[in-house]
Amino acid sequence: MRNSELMGNRDKAWNLLCKYTESESLRKHALAVEAAMRYFAEKLGEDVNYWGAVGLLHDFDYEKYPDEHPLSGVVILNENGYDQSFINSVLSHVDTTGIPRDTKLEKTLFAVDELCGFVTAVALVRPSKKVADVKVKSVKKKMKDKAFARQVSRDDIRGGAEGLGMPLEEVIENVIEAMKKSASDLGL
Repeated sequence: MRNSELMGNRDKAWNLLCKYTESESLRKHALAVEAAMRYFAEKLGEDVNYWGAVGLLHDFDYEKYPDEHPLSGVVILNENGYDQSFINSVLSHVDTTGIPRDTKLEKTLFAVDELCGFVTAVALVRPSKKVADVKVKSVKKKMKDKAFARQVSRDDIRGGAEGLGMPLEEVIENVIEAMKKSASDLGL
């Protein structure tokens, strides 16, 4: 198996996520980020499986090691055959690691991580609780409400879009479309 195939092996990534993450909501967040990463990879002509695996594993260590996240995952990823490029991509989604976001993958992961959580929150307050009913304008409106999903960093969402060089509305639209494709897995 080529290195990129190993890094992008979905079953391997899913099993590792499940080993360290029991919370259904954290698993669903990982699935949402995976969906968004795969969506953007396809749009950008990148390795969909590799990008998806990075999205799936970006928070895999959070439940067991919240105070050391994502640094606690480095040894585990190394032990499971993930290379330094993969690990750096995972580390780059958190500012505290000091890992710069230099690649399209790293910039995309940062852009979609918080946004996936926010779009999920917007979907859950809809009467239907379906991501299919979420509109870009609804997300932008909810972003102005500081009490709504207050744990989600609006600055990270805006900064992520800026880092991608895309209008915020376009990033939101892409994340919604990505999540629609995985709605049944996300319970949305």
